Amino acid sequence: MQLFNASICVCKISCTINKEMQIFLLVPMELFEGDAAMTALFHRRCGADLPIASTGDGCFIIDKNGKRYLDSCGGAAVSCLGHSFEPVKTAIQEQLASLPFAHTSFFTTGAAEAMAQALIKHAPAGISRVYPLSGGSEAVEAAIKLARQFFIETGQPQRHKIIARRQSYHGNTIGALAAGGNQWRREPFTPLLMETSHIAPCYEYRDRKSDESAWDYAQRVANELETEIQRLGAENVMAFIAEPVVGATAGAVPPVPGYFKRIREICDTHGVLLILDEVMCGMGRTGTLFASEQDGIAPDIVTIAKGLGAGYQPVGAMLCTEKIYETIAIGSGFFQHGHTYLAHPIAMAAATAVIETLVAPGMLSRVRERGDMLQTLLEEYLGDHPHVGDIRGRGLFRGIEMVESKSTKAPFDPAKRLHQKIKAAGMDAGLMCYPMGGTIDGKSGDHILLAPPFIIEEAELQEIAVRLRHSIDVAIKQ
Repeated sequence: MQLFNASICVCKISCTINKEMQIFLLVPMELFEGDAAMTALFHRRCGADLPIASTGDGCFIIDKNGKRYLDSCGGAAVSCLGHSFEPVKTAIQEQLASLPFAHTSFFTTGAAEAMAQALIKHAPAGISRVYPLSGGSEAVEAAIKLARQFFIETGQPQRHKIIARRQSYHGNTIGALAAGGNQWRREPFTPLLMETSHIAPCYEYRDRKSDESAWDYAQRVANELETEIQRLGAENVMAFIAEPVVGATAGAVPPVPGYFKRIREICDTHGVLLILDEVMCGMGRTGTLFASEQDGIAPDIVTIAKGLGAGYQPVGAMLCTEKIYETIAIGSGFFQHGHTYLAHPIAMAAATAVIETLVAPGMLSRVRERGDMLQTLLEEYLGDHPHVGDIRGRGLFRGIEMVESKSTKAPFDPAKRLHQKIKAAGMDAGLMCYPMGGTIDGKSGDHILLAPPFIIEEAELQEIAVRLRHSIDVAIKQ
C-alpha cells in the first residue's frame, strides 16, 4: 500500500512480530528506487552516488539497470579471474557445505593446510611457512610484528626501525600506514604513526638523470638504503619494506634491472630483513606467481592478498623463511599475533582453487602475452597523446602517467582533479579504471592503473584502450 501527502511518498510495510502483534513501518520509497537511494552504509566517500552492482559476467560487472562495465582494473587489482569463475565458486560451495568456520586456537583444517602447501610449492627460494590472514593490511601488520619478534628472540631487541620508500603504499591499518610513503594517506594520522624512514623509490621516468645509465641509476637509488641504515645504525634497523612493482600510489612502476639485487645485498650485509609487499603486484599479476621472481631475488618475508582470493573471498597471507619460523618455534614457540578470521576455511578453499588455476599450464604465460598485447595497444591509442607522459608496467599490471606537458613532464594542477574526472568519464563509458592523484610526491601528478582479469580476450583489451582514450579526452576538456 502506498500513502501520499504533499511532502513525502512512503511505503506501508506490514511486519509480524508474533501471532499476537503486527506493526506497520512507513518507509520512504526512495529506499527502493534509483541508484542514489537512501542508505545506511558509511561509504568511502560520503554522499557517493554509486551504481548498484548486480551480477558478474567474465570481465564485466553489470549494474541493476543492465549497464555493463568492463573491469580493466580488477577493482583494485583483485579480480584476476573475472566475476563468474565457476571453479572457485564451486570450491567455496563445497567448503561451506562441509565446514564454514573453525577457530585456529582450537583446530587446523584441511582447507588451510592445502592452501599453505599450494603456496609453498611455488614460493620464492627459502620461503617455507604461510600465515593466512584476511587481507593485505593484515598481512603487512603481521610481517612487521614478525620482524620485530624475530629480533627479540635472537637477542637483538634494539632492532626496531623500519625503512621504506617514498610513494609506496602498504595498507591502511596503523602499522601498515606508518610503513607506507603515501603522504596524503598518512598526514591526518601522523601523530599515531610509528617512526619510519623513507628513501627514494626506483622511479626511472621521473628520477633517472639524462646522462645516467639504467644500471648506474639502479645502484644510486638502491645505495640510499645503505646510507640510511648507516645513519640510523645498522644495529637498530630491523627491516626494509618495498613493493617489487609499485601499485596504487605511483601507478605500476617497475624497478630498473639490478635495483633489487643490490637491495638484497645491502640487507644481507647489515642483517636487515627484506619484506616484499606483493599484495597488489603478486599472485601472477606481473606474469610470474611472485613478482620478485623477475628480479632474481627472494625476500625474508613476503605479503600477498588481492589476487590470492581473486575477489571471491577476503583473504591474504604473510609468508616467511624457515629461519624466521624456527627462531620463533625453538624460542617462545608463539607468534604474538592473531585475528579471529585468519585461515578461515571458506577463504582457504577459495584461495587454493585460485592458486591451482594460476599455476596451471598456460595461465602465467597468458598473463605475459596479454600484458605485452595491452602495452602495445596502449602505445597505439595513447602513445601520441599530448598528455600521456609514460606507459609502464609488467604483465597485466600497467600504469599511464598523465602530464600537462609531455616535453617537460610537468603535471597537471592538482586542483583540476584530473584522476577523478577520468574515473567518472570511464564509468560513464562503461569502463572501470583505477586513476589516482599525487603520483609524484603525494600532492602532484595523476596516473591510471590498469589490472584487468587474466581471462581477458584480445577484443576486450582493445576495448579498454578505446574507452580509456575517450575517457581521458573527456576528462581533460572538463
